[in-house]
Amino acid sequence: MAAEEAPARQVIGCAAYQGGRRIAEVDLDQAEQLDTHGGRFVWLGLYEPDEPLLRKVQQRFGLHDLAIEDAHNAHQRPKMEIYGESLFIVLRTARLDEGKVVCGETHVFAGKGYVVTVRHGASHSYSEVRARCESAPRMLAKGEDFVVYSIMDFVVDNFFPIVDAFEGEVERLDAAVFAQTASQHDIERIYEVRHELSVMRRALAPLQDVCSRIIRFDVPMIDREMGPYFRDVQDHVIRILEDIDNLRELLASALEAYLLLASIQQGNVMKKLAGWAAILAVPTAIAGIYGMNFENMPELKEPWAYPAVLAVIVGLCGFLYLRFRRSGWL
Repeated sequence: MAAEEAPARQVIGCAAYQGGRRIAEVDLDQAEQLDTHGGRFVWLGLYEPDEPLLRKVQQRFGLHDLAIEDAHNAHQRPKMEIYGESLFIVLRTARLDEGKVVCGETHVFAGKGYVVTVRHGASHSYSEVRARCESAPRMLAKGEDFVVYSIMDFVVDNFFPIVDAFEGEVERLDAAVFAQTASQHDIERIYEVRHELSVMRRALAPLQDVCSRIIRFDVPMIDREMGPYFRDVQDHVIRILEDIDNLRELLASALEAYLLLASIQQGNVMKKLAGWAAILAVPTAIAGIYGMNFENMPELKEPWAYPAVLAVIVGLCGFLYLRFRRSGWL
């Protein structure tokens, strides 16, 4: 029973489309017998499938061994591979979990009559993509390439809320630094956010080259009419990368400002300590002279000696205090 339920959990959705509309819900066995001529194609969604299921899908759609190996092992960098008349695209997905970016992967197989998506790790469900495509039958009628575009666009657009969340946090950290209210936790968070932004950049940057390849060259399964749509995806990628770079620069500037302000504050403390040390050196020196117990110190026998020494100490200390005060040391 468990062996029968496992493939069901791994197969998220499988449907046949023609003319921009869903014509049938099918299972994998039915998909093997489905006629994919006349613009008909199957859209199959898998989530962390095991190797037997992947081999079954490979046999049905004639997928390349290397692509199946990548889809099974995951941990791939974003890329696009062309195998004959079919495409294999690797996308990195991201989700924000308690202030940290958790990455996953989506592998897209596209060929004549099929689109297969394989999800690993953290990612949003593609049921929203399927619903969006089905709500635009005129575009879905373009076939497999529109589905590929929709998946890529969905993956990229899911980075925007994460960037927006980090933008708000970066503004808070920046304000705390310049208000000199930043705590040790805030400084540690600056390093953490910079690291999370770097993770996002590594996950997204290679997709820019993938889009460029699709736009500039003849790629199987991608109609030239879809070029502007993939260019739009590339524009989104560039915009997100620019936002990430700007946030990283802002965090670097905030960190430099914090170190500079801390250095200035430390310098001010050192000035105050040096000023008070100079003032206290006066009574220390005078008291040290009269603590040497020489016998021949005639002023010690004078009645005015003690108040005179105190007056000298107070006068010198007051003079030094005023000078340091005017110079900004105290």
